[in-house]
Amino acid sequence: MANPILVTGAAGRTGGVGRTVTELLLKQGKTVRAMVRIEDKRAQALRDLGAEVVIGDLLDLDSMHRVIAGCDTMYFGMSVSDTYLAATVNAAAVAKHHDVKAFINMSQMTVSQMSITETTASPQQKLHWLAEQALNWSGLPVVHVRPTALVEGSFLILTSDSVRESNQIRLPFGEGKTSPVAVEDVARVIATLLADPQPHIGKIYHLTGPQSENMYFYAQEYSEALGRTITYQDIPVEPWRHGLLERGLPVFLVDHLATMADLHRAGRYDRLSNDVLTLTGQGPLTVREIVRKNAATFTAAAKAA
Repeated sequence: MANPILVTGAAGRTGGVGRTVTELLLKQGKTVRAMVRIEDKRAQALRDLGAEVVIGDLLDLDSMHRVIAGCDTMYFGMSVSDTYLAATVNAAAVAKHHDVKAFINMSQMTVSQMSITETTASPQQKLHWLAEQALNWSGLPVVHVRPTALVEGSFLILTSDSVRESNQIRLPFGEGKTSPVAVEDVARVIATLLADPQPHIGKIYHLTGPQSENMYFYAQEYSEALGRTITYQDIPVEPWRHGLLERGLPVFLVDHLATMADLHRAGRYDRLSNDVLTLTGQGPLTVREIVRKNAATFTAAAKAA
């Protein structure tokens, strides 16, 4: 029996990267070890799909030995967190100890614009850049996957309330262009790399959606997907930031989102790559397609439910 492929962050929400990667690999008949933080319904759902579920904490050395031992190939991904760098280094140290043959690292595309002399105001982006440096220094066989903003992780979450309540996309992105990519497309790339990692060791892949356009264009895409007129309202960054804090979002996350807004306004998210198509043989989903799939999120009934 083949050694299992390790997927961290596998519980995630339905439609999350780790969970989707797990589902895709299992459909391919791969043996998958799915790491989750707690035993709950999501963990049992992964077992029901056929995954070997292990409980672990990326920051805990002992549990990471149990999680990684016996795996030749692994995917490392973690949500926005002030412990991101420590978790990366901890996982990398244990992976090196167990002679992991392929370490697929989920990074982010803004890192491509950063260097030892160029950074951003986002604490998360700084940790991503440092984490890539640490992985490169480690000598591990690494593949860096750098998606741009995720549609589900930014657009759907940040626009659903205003679209539902006033048919407006209210974001402080100015007229900057952006090319958000679907979780499904990112997961397809990662599953492809995990299934046959050796040709990709040492490479960096940049993942975007099929279009780089401004928010006025995407308002039209929302309109087509939802069958009603959606408009874009540009708003100042600071009041938006305060609103996110009032909703109870952590300061670390809000600082990251505010930096993303500033970079959008500055045109720094105007990016396009063919890597999704090249690696998977299938082009990335459009924003219109993703919004249509999640149409219920933008209806008044969704709020009541």
